[in-house]
Amino acid sequence: MYAFTDRHERQAAQATSASDSKHVLLISIDGMHQSDLDWYVATHPKSALAELTRSGLEYTEASTSNPSDSDPGGTALMTGGNPKSTGVYYDVEYSHKVDEPGASCTPGHAATGGNVVYDSPDDALPGVPDLSTGAAHAFPSFDENGSIYGPDGADRNPALIMNLKNDASSFNRTTFPIDPATCKNIMPWDYLGDNSIFQVIHAAGLRTSWSDKHAVYMSFNGPGSQGKSIDDYFGPEIDSQAVMPNGKPYPQDDDWAHIAAATKQYDGYKVQAMLNEIDGLDHSGKDHVGTPAIFGMNFQTVSVAQKIPSTSADLISDGHGGYTTSAPQPGGYQRLNSQLVPGPVLSSALDSVNAELGRMVAELAKKHLSDSTTIIVTAKHGQSPQDPSKLVTVQDGPIVDAINAEWAKTHPGKTLIVAGTNDDLWQSYLSDNSQAADNFVKSYLWNHTAQGLDVNKKPVTVQHSGLTHIWAGAQAAHFFGVPVNNGHYPDVFGKVQEGIVYAKPSKLAEHGGMNTGDSHVLLIVYGAGIRPQVVRAPVETTQVAPTILALLGLDPNKLRAVQVEGTRVLPGAAPRKHR
Repeated sequence: MYAFTDRHERQAAQATSASDSKHVLLISIDGMHQSDLDWYVATHPKSALAELTRSGLEYTEASTSNPSDSDPGGTALMTGGNPKSTGVYYDVEYSHKVDEPGASCTPGHAATGGNVVYDSPDDALPGVPDLSTGAAHAFPSFDENGSIYGPDGADRNPALIMNLKNDASSFNRTTFPIDPATCKNIMPWDYLGDNSIFQVIHAAGLRTSWSDKHAVYMSFNGPGSQGKSIDDYFGPEIDSQAVMPNGKPYPQDDDWAHIAAATKQYDGYKVQAMLNEIDGLDHSGKDHVGTPAIFGMNFQTVSVAQKIPSTSADLISDGHGGYTTSAPQPGGYQRLNSQLVPGPVLSSALDSVNAELGRMVAELAKKHLSDSTTIIVTAKHGQSPQDPSKLVTVQDGPIVDAINAEWAKTHPGKTLIVAGTNDDLWQSYLSDNSQAADNFVKSYLWNHTAQGLDVNKKPVTVQHSGLTHIWAGAQAAHFFGVPVNNGHYPDVFGKVQEGIVYAKPSKLAEHGGMNTGDSHVLLIVYGAGIRPQVVRAPVETTQVAPTILALLGLDPNKLRAVQVEGTRVLPGAAPRKHR
């Protein structure tokens, strides 16, 4: 069904060197744990995921970056670096080394600090009319901005999104932080402290491509690249209006990330881009450019299914151009015979991703690229908690307000916490980042309780504001391995008690933190020259980047993160000279 090479062909291929790879297909199944892989392979022994696992290298103790959000998780895969060297701590963060977007600036002045938001586009886009009712949305349509969301008409015929072209003109750069040295806005790729695999591969004269959920992840181009080291970037915005294939809004009337059926449709466009690229075309399928040396995509389907309490898993066609969605079912995990297993929506999501992987494998075989392509399957992040009985949602706003109010008693008119992102971790950036101020926040968090709601929305009181450990000031700098005056790391950083999610009670889990559910993800390397093996030694997803270069016959040491952090090629996954 999935056109994997047979055992004799694999044995012959294994006699060759892994450096014979001409192509690497990198897949991030965002949210997917190693435990999800174990369950799926055991219950679907003939699946594409099972075959990739049995016939490749399976790393059973793979960990993500820390923090484990989509970014820095994605940046880790592309650079080989953790925040220590990349300078990327979260997709929505703050830095004491920049100025706020829009701030007045004199070149060379001391930085005043500002938000660093490289997430969903920051453009000032108006709500768009519902295509059926005329009511206003809080999010843009696929074509609200032609360069970010898609070409004209994509909200009425979403298949036209394949014509999307992302480049430096995709952005309203005034929404980005300002470099106080030059008074220019910092483009996403120039904020990175490390170069990326795309820069090394592009410089070697090889074609590069990537597809992801935000256009702003063009940051993976790397510093100084002018956004041009990824030859073909396809980033349909996941936070835009979800419409069914006939151009009508989903009955739930939301974006692509909040309806499981819509997320499958959304991921399908990126899968089509991969199939086109395997065929030697650009992502749109129009121009013949040759199969890239490095290409790949992220799947959102599993992550969405893990987080939403109840959602429609499937889109149903009436056979005459009309669509509806299946009845809502529970998301996340459930107890079955005392075992924690994926529930119906998550099981369906895993089936969908598995089928799409199978299509890619089959297309590689059809184009006679199986023996020259290495497939790497991993995840930028996991999701926590997996056990819904451990969930406690806590709104962090009242905690921040209380800390600021307490500080103002002795510092009238001063707001202490000026920024932070608290999914299932704690991060605070302070207007006064002295050690005394850092300690003040740490002490308040540790010595106060917080109110939350369990999965059944019953009130729960949590100790220590929901945290198990807090690093403040110099402690936080030491934790991340950077100088105290680095300026980019959170002034106060905290690990949550397992199950704590700082959010409204509208989700089952989140990512970004450092509990096992956040960080223990799958990692498989499959292809010619790869000897099947289970590797139980701990590895990190940062090791994917140097491994990709080694597989393509390029020098992993050309990555700055390899030099700074000592990131190693994954054991057994590349030519001996690079191990």
